[in-house]
Amino acid sequence: MTDTAGLADLDFTSVTPQEFARIVKGLSTKELKEVVQDAGLRRRILREVFARMESQFRPENAGQTSAVIRWKVGADGETVFETAIDKGACTVTEGRTEETPKVTLVLGDAEFLNLVSGNANPITLFFSRRLKVVGDLTLAARLTHYFDIPKA
Repeated sequence: MTDTAGLADLDFTSVTPQEFARIVKGLSTKELKEVVQDAGLRRRILREVFARMESQFRPENAGQTSAVIRWKVGADGETVFETAIDKGACTVTEGRTEETPKVTLVLGDAEFLNLVSGNANPITLFFSRRLKVVGDLTLAARLTHYFDIPKA
């Protein structure tokens, strides 16, 4: 399924991470940008992606890591989520908390969707300036090891 119109009717809670990765891979950057122009659909997609982070978390790889990761997603980083990793547990909060993040990741909608679906390389995004990292670069580099990233 790569029909952008069909995405609006899709129940994202019933889509596996691998299916989501295939859907994202089948869409061009232009099509991804069209999808997120629908504010309601964009919000549903982002909430579902972040809701899955807790179940995709690999505590054995994170070890004793304790950190807050702030995600700023969108053209101006207008949507904020935070992922808190604390000694084998992962929790996600929509919006900005009072916690000071160890790292903040800033990226556009299409880049974010490609990244979390395993369809983009974070190093390539960083060096092409489509992913901005503020704070602990080592932690940012380790994030892909802390989560089970689906493959399309």
